[in-house]
Amino acid sequence: MARYSHILFDLDGTLIDSAPAILASFQAAFAASSVTPVRPISNDIIGPPLTETLQLLAGSTDATLIARLSEAFKASYDSSGYQATTAYAGVSELLHELAGAGYSLSIATNKRLHPTRLILDFLGWQRCFAHVYALDLFTPRLPDKASMLQRLISDQGIPPATAVYIGDRAEDGLAATANQLPFIAATWGYGSLSPAELAPGWKLASTPQALAALLRSG
Repeated sequence: MARYSHILFDLDGTLIDSAPAILASFQAAFAASSVTPVRPISNDIIGPPLTETLQLLAGSTDATLIARLSEAFKASYDSSGYQATTAYAGVSELLHELAGAGYSLSIATNKRLHPTRLILDFLGWQRCFAHVYALDLFTPRLPDKASMLQRLISDQGIPPATAVYIGDRAEDGLAATANQLPFIAATWGYGSLSPAELAPGWKLASTPQALAALLRSG
């Protein structure tokens, strides 16, 4: 087995294409709340936590407004909207291969914990992951992904030298670096980091098959 015995994954844009489901539920939330978004509801908003995204779309930090939009979004997404989520080609095979080979897999995502678990169950992945971490797994909610990774490796006793984080955005790489974790950018997702955007030490995988090869080689 290669040096990475613990493989930590981002979710949206890395393992799953959740854009159709998320965007439809944002549209539904703004329509139900009779609010006009100040910017287009398009793929480039996918990734940050729900509250931050709603503030961006609403052009407001008003707590009452954001709470109303948040509840409308959850009503849509958590009921049936999440079922429009699809796995990227080759990802299911990758996860089952890694889990079957004895790697310990974890999720560390900005997505809320409840829909994350719904999606893992919907896609048949729940048995692939030993740990599922989200910002709202804790009270109070963790402030950012770097803090979440810190909790994950601390809680589970994961030596950073044996782990790797895989995501699709620079934010993911910076969170990994903050925790002394190596980082592999999955360029098939929303972030699609280019080679010029990689920080020193970061690696890039253009397909799940390429990622598997990197993980095997360490």
